[in-house]
Amino acid sequence: QVQLVESGGGLVQAGGSLRLSCAASGRTFTNYAMGWFRQAPGKDRDFVACINSAGVNTLYTDSVKGRFTISRDNAKNTVYLQMNSLKPEDTAVYYCAGARGPYLSAGRSVSQYGYWGRGTQVTVSS
Repeated sequence: QVQLVESGGGLVQAGGSLRLSCAASGRTFTNYAMGWFRQAPGKDRDFVACINSAGVNTLYTDSVKGRFTISRDNAKNTVYLQMNSLKPEDTAVYYCAGARGPYLSAGRSVSQYGYWGRGTQVTVSS
């Protein structure tokens, strides 16, 4: 059974930092593009960042560029999201996602991902 498990969320003051982790089990995601999405109450699930299987190419939504960094450690089957200079508008449940298959590209669209974690809450207070 494939599982993606997020961790590292919590409550932080504006301007602070958090590092989210996404650990994969049940399947090796070395050859899968991975992404992070977030969903605020009453809103759609929005793209945050993604990274290709080799960890070379990354893509970010404009609102987090320069503040968030996505990375991966394929030896640990883990993807990270380093979040700095957090703002109240970053408050959301953050979800880790894996592409629908190995060597498939995955970008901004939810439909490009076939594996999802249950999410971790990030709350940024003003």
